[in-house]
Amino acid sequence: MSRARVRIRPMVQADLTSVLELEELLFATPWSRESFEAEFRPGTNAVALVAEVGGVLAGYMISWLIVDELHIGNLAVAPGHRGKGLAKGMLRKVISDAAARGAALATLEVRASNETAIALYGAFGFREVAIRRRYYEDNGEDAVVMMRDVSPEDAEP
Repeated sequence: MSRARVRIRPMVQADLTSVLELEELLFATPWSRESFEAEFRPGTNAVALVAEVGGVLAGYMISWLIVDELHIGNLAVAPGHRGKGLAKGMLRKVISDAAARGAALATLEVRASNETAIALYGAFGFREVAIRRRYYEDNGEDAVVMMRDVSPEDAEP
């Protein structure tokens, strides 16, 4: 059996229908189309990526690079494509690109119950630095705030 080609690339407006379908499948409080479209406006500092497998959108990531801080806002992979390295690939790319652009720090919030995501971020050097109590509106769940330093060595050639 041949392996489908994985490609990580910048998100474009034409991806939004597939991104929204995945967003609604995975999240209790999904972002609206307008929220995603706002990230394409000039001056947003958004860094939006998609992961394709065999030409089909299988994941996406939204982050922002503000001055020297990368903030990861949303990382999603379709259930049938989990465990194949797509999230790792998108994280690696966004951290590498942020390092090349002078970022010194990366931060994110993740649901306290999302052990898989916490382990993934931990493998990338993120450490738990705080808890935001009742952060998630849908169920009042706490968020774990995670952070890691970003250095020039994180930039891939």
